[in-house]
Amino acid sequence: MSFQIAIDGPVAAGKGTVAKLTASRLGFLYVDTGAMYRATAWLGSKYEVPWENEQSVVDLLQKHTIMLRTPIEEEKDGRAITVLIDGEDVSWAIRTEELSKGASIVSQHTRVRQELVKQQQKIAESTDVVMEGRDITFRVLPQAQLKIYLDADIAVRAQRRHIELLTRGIDVTLEQVQNELQARDDRDMHRTVDPLHITNDAWVLDTTPLSIEEVVEKIVEKVKEVRKA
Repeated sequence: MSFQIAIDGPVAAGKGTVAKLTASRLGFLYVDTGAMYRATAWLGSKYEVPWENEQSVVDLLQKHTIMLRTPIEEEKDGRAITVLIDGEDVSWAIRTEELSKGASIVSQHTRVRQELVKQQQKIAESTDVVMEGRDITFRVLPQAQLKIYLDADIAVRAQRRHIELLTRGIDVTLEQVQNELQARDDRDMHRTVDPLHITNDAWVLDTTPLSIEEVVEKIVEKVKEVRKA
């Protein structure tokens, strides 16, 4: 059986960077499930399908192919993972605040989640994975050997996201970023389908006072403990 590390938590808690570095340390495959929802929102925008229209969004998913892979040499430009839609590299195109909002909307649709969860579970069947998102510990990989809820104070999360956006040339205020994060938290935690929550068997790791390297080290040590048990 493959070894599965499932990581949930709110947006901008550092899940992507931590999961990628942890996967690299352990030789596991990094799977960014949020990118799959962003890619779904991207498809909706491209083909002018309203994100709120569940049937039309599901139809789009069934007509197009979303692929995730570890960045190859020429793609090592700071991205955590390469995202392809029908072979087109959309890794950076999906990383906008607008598509973050779209991802939050399409993820509320039961059938959209079912479609993507099937793809995510198939990936983890035979490959050691570090998979992160907002329903991994309880919906996608409920049998994962290590479940983690990665969290951080919203002010710290907003600062991290603000710096990231400014670095990418996106002009936005810290207040706008924090307000959007709060709205995203509210949507994720109160959606009718698989709301974000902490499972009883999850290890809650607060990253507020920690560096990325410290978080990764803690997770790697925890994996060693689990494997010895």
